[in-house]
Amino acid sequence: MSQSEALPRGGAMSASLRPLTIGVIAIITCAAFEAMAVVTAMPSVAQELDGVSSYGLAFSMYLTASLLGSVLGGIWCDRRGPRPALAAGLALMVAGLAVSGSAPAFWLMTFGRAVSGLGGGFMIVAVYVIIAKAYPQRMQPVVFGWLAAAWVVPSLIGPYVSGVLAEQASWRWVFLGVAPVVVAAFLLVWPRTASLRVTAAREPLDAPARRNAATGVLLAGGVFAAQYALTKIAADGFADPVSAWLLVALGVAGFAAAAVAFPRLLPTGTVRLAPGLPSVIATRGLLTVAFFGAEAFVPLMLVSARGLDASTAGLALSAAAIGWSAGSFVQARVSFRRQWLLVIGSTLLSLCIGGLALAAAAEVPFWVLVLVWLAAGFAMGLTLSSTSVLVLKLSAPHEQGRNSAALQLSDQLGGVIGTAGAGGLFALLRDPDAPGQVSVFVAIWLALCVFAVVGIVAGLRAARGDREPLAATTDPGKVPSQE
Repeated sequence: MSQSEALPRGGAMSASLRPLTIGVIAIITCAAFEAMAVVTAMPSVAQELDGVSSYGLAFSMYLTASLLGSVLGGIWCDRRGPRPALAAGLALMVAGLAVSGSAPAFWLMTFGRAVSGLGGGFMIVAVYVIIAKAYPQRMQPVVFGWLAAAWVVPSLIGPYVSGVLAEQASWRWVFLGVAPVVVAAFLLVWPRTASLRVTAAREPLDAPARRNAATGVLLAGGVFAAQYALTKIAADGFADPVSAWLLVALGVAGFAAAAVAFPRLLPTGTVRLAPGLPSVIATRGLLTVAFFGAEAFVPLMLVSARGLDASTAGLALSAAAIGWSAGSFVQARVSFRRQWLLVIGSTLLSLCIGGLALAAAAEVPFWVLVLVWLAAGFAMGLTLSSTSVLVLKLSAPHEQGRNSAALQLSDQLGGVIGTAGAGGLFALLRDPDAPGQVSVFVAIWLALCVFAVVGIVAGLRAARGDREPLAATTDPGKVPSQE
């Protein structure tokens, strides 16, 4: 009998599992609140610390460091179990929050964000491996549904609380106030992970591990170089041709390094949408490109084209968070093969992003757009929670860390590509004299819709994969489950 199947069968909130479940949910809630709150507080941070020209780096540094943390965390979890990565992630995240919250200069605050991102990468992979090892497969869809629901409250109150703190006290408390809550969540989880061990002893840094670590550094360095070059060129232009062309060369080299490194950190066949696990991970990346790239410009369109205030425009984002939670709730209760949820979710997201182009017209009521984006959030909750469950089911126990890291890499880089690509297209098409030009937003959404449509293809390819989870076949006394 496997370790996870020996656990009580009363549910994820049974007496023995309740502290672990609450702790895992609390960790994700803290990460969600920090993400939502920082977006609101960052304008105040940039203004006080004179960092407007480097504004974007505060976000990209976090994501870039998270890429590296996910790679290293996956290697670590496969060889030593989730505990060391979880502890290191906590220490780095708390240290980063402390540095950012006390920083006297914007560059130091950005450095703190990178440290937090590295810790976040470690922690999220550790959480995935904890779920794989601590919960039977029948409970995992429910747990992932709750993790998605953990984003709802931070999405609703995070921006408001952050705004009040920034206006009435100081933006520094947005960072400093999260740290004690992260520590409390860690203390709930830590004692319950003592029995979670690796399946077999493995060398800490054998040749494949060293290659993966080096490739992770190459990926993170390439992404950072490309984003830094784009940020500097956007801020300084071509006033100094020599510096500008050096930045162009740096950006091209960074993009090339990321393009070479990224596929090597994914299961073989992910880029070409091979059936089974590779297409599951590809679906995750394609949908995050489409969703987060589109969502970034929903509030801007509402403010610039329709004249709404920021708080009203934010209702569309809150609606998406509610829809996401509902989609995660539904996916935990399906009785057919879970791979088909990827097809259903990708199809719905394609229709929603395409529908934004129609809902952007001035004569369409605001509530229609809110409903469209609520449905988009539902599609993401339905699909992304399913990809998390499928990756664990289709991974051998000794590969759960590596494949969880690959899933997070696909997710994180998808968000970077979506937002950066949409931003570049916006800068290329926009007319400064007509900031409310709806056609620019329509072009962005139609371009991003293509990624969601490809996600349908990836979902279909995932459904063609093997029905028997690799993780299940490692237990000779257990009949493989069918999805």
